[in-house]
Amino acid sequence: MSRVLERHDVVRVRAGNPGMLSLSGTNTWIVGRDPAWVIDPGPALPAHLDTLTAEVWRRGGLGGIALTHDHPDHAEAVPALRERLGAAPVAAARGAVELPLAGGGRAGPLEALPTPGHAQDHLAFVLGEIGFTGDAVLGEGSVFIAPDPGALAGYLAGLAELRARGLALLCPGHGPLIEDPAAKLEEYMAHRLERERLVVGALARGRRTVDELLDAAWADASPALRPIAAITLDAHLDKLADEGRLPEGVERPTGWPFSG
Repeated sequence: MSRVLERHDVVRVRAGNPGMLSLSGTNTWIVGRDPAWVIDPGPALPAHLDTLTAEVWRRGGLGGIALTHDHPDHAEAVPALRERLGAAPVAAARGAVELPLAGGGRAGPLEALPTPGHAQDHLAFVLGEIGFTGDAVLGEGSVFIAPDPGALAGYLAGLAELRARGLALLCPGHGPLIEDPAAKLEEYMAHRLERERLVVGALARGRRTVDELLDAAWADASPALRPIAAITLDAHLDKLADEGRLPEGVERPTGWPFSG
């Protein structure tokens, strides 16, 4: 485990929910002690809850829970954890929470930064030189961007804000630690802009259907990931429409293949 985590008294507990989108499982982060804060309790799996409960008690009890976003693989365990450890405040960008953070703010030792894109309510949390990025930045691979109003532009702005912080370490919601945040954030921004370039090029060649645009801009996506790529395509099309760059007659993706 990184020495940066040791300096800030942070530990990771990985949930046993590996999968195509969750990679090796959801990373739950426990910060500090007397009391401790939990970032993204994860799924309500008994073994995961047992490990979290033991570690939080070892650190002097629960001061609060911070959610990067409300997808079940990050937030499902909140009620069960509060039952075990006491009704400490929950900090999140939406929902019936004690510490609402829609525009940012602080929750215990954590500073919240809005990072919409993957989810409309997505936040990253900063603790000194560490950024807890949820699903805004993963330890490996890329994330899908949900087609909410302004999602992709907001996502790029959030990545730029994280880059401007000069962080030493990123702790993602899934996958390994990111020990070169500047390089990873540049990679993520360049990746999104390259997808945009490919979409714009396909539109300029007269491509108008979802399948044609996916073939042009997501040729590297496996069949299993193609429905997820369609979600992000829709967010790219929203951005082009907002900027007045979307031609007439472009087919838009329908349906929502991911509920988590």
